[in-house]
Amino acid sequence: MAPASFHHENVCVMDASGRLGSTLVERLLQRGYTVHAAVQGHGDLIFNGVAAGENKKLKVFRADPFDYQSIIDALKGCSGLFYAFEPPEDHPAYDEFMAEVEVRAAHNVIEACAQTDTMDKVVFTSSATAVVWRDTPQSVASDLDERHWSDVNFCRKFKLWEALSKTLAEKTAWALAMDRGINMVSINGGLLMGPHLSITNPYLKGAAEMYEAGTFVTVDLNFLVDAHICVFEDVSSYGRYLCFNHVINRHEDAVQLTRLLTPSAPSPAQSYEEANMIIQQKLSNKKLNKLLVDFESEALET
Repeated sequence: MAPASFHHENVCVMDASGRLGSTLVERLLQRGYTVHAAVQGHGDLIFNGVAAGENKKLKVFRADPFDYQSIIDALKGCSGLFYAFEPPEDHPAYDEFMAEVEVRAAHNVIEACAQTDTMDKVVFTSSATAVVWRDTPQSVASDLDERHWSDVNFCRKFKLWEALSKTLAEKTAWALAMDRGINMVSINGGLLMGPHLSITNPYLKGAAEMYEAGTFVTVDLNFLVDAHICVFEDVSSYGRYLCFNHVINRHEDAVQLTRLLTPSAPSPAQSYEEANMIIQQKLSNKKLNKLLVDFESEALET
């Protein structure tokens, strides 16, 4: 269980309608928190089989990241925020304009946190794509880690719109958090695996280049949720954390992912050398793994 000091805390999860957000809500309720589940959409919400309104520790808010007052209302009385951007229904695809949308949402949310007197800590969900993209990644001599940022001009040049959006939004959040004195940490997750993974996932733009560079990483949902809760509860957490638990660096891994994404496509032919080749991993998550050593997970049954 969470330390006793956390049991009576109010925390907000925004957006709580996505896979990460909804699972965070369920896990936080398990750990004894009172959760403000902030969602953009409408309709019935059910967390771990419990409908909104049936659990006194679960409060659902309709919070639009572009409606500042709705964010303030959702955060009222909360000591923590788990923030993950979900594209709005009228702009669901990542394109050259999404960066402006995501930056504006991040700015509104962090500014609202600054106006919430009870707020102690913000966990900001970003992406490994905000770390890995730069000129000639194969020439990098040492591992990339949380200290590195994707080059926004490189992202624009090669139309890596998700990477551009995540990089600019996270930089905006960090700049505002530091200016307003907000205690913030970020989780830079790899490609989120699961049954709904599709070839259209914007993270996959440039997948072949990431694979060749040793920076193509994935993360399971429960591991990602553990990381979020761990950095929130651990008072020593700080800065950014790269979050992944698998590296796509063997031909077999790449083939398996291709089959998952395009099951009807024929498997590519491979030579003996390709089948046995292992690309050197160039991305390090040692900082997060060190923090997770003593974390007591309460993973949901899957």
